[in-house]
Amino acid sequence: MSQQPKPDRYVSFAGIESDKNSNELMGMLLGHLDLPERQNAFWDQFKAKLARVGKPQENGGRSLDELFLIHSYINNIRELLEQCGDQRALELLEQVERESC
Repeated sequence: MSQQPKPDRYVSFAGIESDKNSNELMGMLLGHLDLPERQNAFWDQFKAKLARVGKPQENGGRSLDELFLIHSYINNIRELLEQCGDQRALELLEQVERESC
């Protein structure tokens, strides 16, 4: 029985579902951020940036995507998910980091 090799982003992004995984992770993250006890100025700014994903006209001509935001705020996201005890989201974050960041 032959095993399929794991995708290696340094060779090719083939087999890596960056957009799907980033979108799923953001959905999980927003589930936590939308709770009143999790709201603060930092996460409000993060959500404002997320709202500008794919809208360069609203972001000085610069196009943001979810993967860029995950990469830029990976430590903050990890800390929040740890505080929430969301193991499934932490595993997906680890996968996204390993494969795409």
